[in-house]
Amino acid sequence: MDVAIIKYNAGNIYSVSYALKRLGIEATITADPELLCKADKVIFPGVGEAQTTMEHLKEHKLDAIIKGLKQPVLGICLGMQLMCRHSEEGDADCLGIFDTEVKRFIPQQHADKVPHMGWNTITDVKDGLFNKQLENKFVYFVHSYYVPVNKYTAATTEYILPFSASLHKDNFYATQFHPEKSGSVGEVILSNFLKL
Repeated sequence: MDVAIIKYNAGNIYSVSYALKRLGIEATITADPELLCKADKVIFPGVGEAQTTMEHLKEHKLDAIIKGLKQPVLGICLGMQLMCRHSEEGDADCLGIFDTEVKRFIPQQHADKVPHMGWNTITDVKDGLFNKQLENKFVYFVHSYYVPVNKYTAATTEYILPFSASLHKDNFYATQFHPEKSGSVGEVILSNFLKL
């Protein structure tokens, strides 16, 4: 199977590559439009800041490439947020694959720490990346911005308020959490993506 990881100015690309190696997949890390378009699966990971990352994607024409992909695509963390219409982070206009906004967590009480870091459960999981056995399983999050629950929500997590742990529309899938850092549960989710 030919899996491509989109190479751009974001962190965390290599930890996704290592997670795939553990599943027996040698992924190609590339920004080459031809390689991205012909891959069986594409992963759009990311740790970084929305505005500067969108500028980088536009400058390298990767924004149009990502939106035009027809095979299964998985956005992770910042990758998921950039697939939305707009992010409050840097007031960034994003890819618009999911017609929803990305908002900043506002602490409601002293115990609410931002960024949200650590292990939380996923609930209301939908088919695609998830199977029913993944309901209430723990996955690993690191983020200061979130996507509200909306019609594309494929799994939910509660931290300060309920938010989208995962999104799905057509061939586009996304997780706010890091499957590559979520142990055996994350491996199941990545395996489910590879089987799509």
